[in-house]
Amino acid sequence: MSRIGRKPIPIPKGVEVEIRGNVVRVRGPKGELTREFHPDMTIVQEDGYLLVRRPTDQRHHRALHGLTRALLNNMVIGVSTGFRKVLEIVGVGYRAQVRPDGSLLLNLGFSHPVEVKPPENVTFHMEPRSKEIVIEGIDKQVVGQVAAEIRRLRPPEPYKGKGIRYKGEHVRRKAGKAGKAK
Repeated sequence: MSRIGRKPIPIPKGVEVEIRGNVVRVRGPKGELTREFHPDMTIVQEDGYLLVRRPTDQRHHRALHGLTRALLNNMVIGVSTGFRKVLEIVGVGYRAQVRPDGSLLLNLGFSHPVEVKPPENVTFHMEPRSKEIVIEGIDKQVVGQVAAEIRRLRPPEPYKGKGIRYKGEHVRRKAGKAGKAK
């Protein structure tokens, strides 16, 4: 049996779970998420926990078992505490600012500024005089996707390390030109 799939998911206080067939709606203090799961998986709510059960021990059912449990757990965590990704901007003249409408304006060495509009349930934050962009939201997949799209605008380059990177990401540096021999 799947080690991840058989773990029960605790439902925190203030979170409501509604199960209708293979559609699950999770409501909490941060918002609401709805997702349709594979019809073979059975999702049951018992004693303040969510349990996922599979019909057989076939390979695709074992894979779906762990996937379904992980997606459900991310929904519960998202509506109760939320998810966040932090990006760092490294480079002289590279700047970012959050506009009053919630969009992000980036100056990344291009001839024009780049504007990134947040999708629904995603917000951008920046501390004043900081080069860190904080992306917060209730859907883990969407937060990660937005962070990846922003990073893709100017990925860190290996010679000087300039660009946008995840906080704590290590960028391998290259030596560059060795100079001419004597």
